[in-house]
Amino acid sequence: MRPPLTVAAGLLAGLATFGTSANPFPDADLANGRKIHVESKCAACHEEKTGRDAGFIYLRDDRKVRTIFDLKRYMSLCNSELRLGLFPEDERDVAAFVNQQWYKLKE
Repeated sequence: MRPPLTVAAGLLAGLATFGTSANPFPDADLANGRKIHVESKCAACHEEKTGRDAGFIYLRDDRKVRTIFDLKRYMSLCNSELRLGLFPEDERDVAAFVNQQWYKLKE
């Protein structure tokens, strides 16, 4: 049987680390991500694909991005298929911007 203090200490430690994992892109430059999102016409492409406003593709019920892993994967896919020429840190910045604006994914 565990002493109650050990359980309480474990819970407190879990809560302390929860705050640090809330931002999956701690080194991202959101201003750069927003700039690239606008200049690369990401919203226009998404509007063209769906016939709806840009936010729709991010928020629809059947969206393909449900995790940070998915977001990074699709960010890379767009970069490759559209030949955007983004560096990995640019992909990270755009993913962070999109996550902050629409997805709100934690991990």
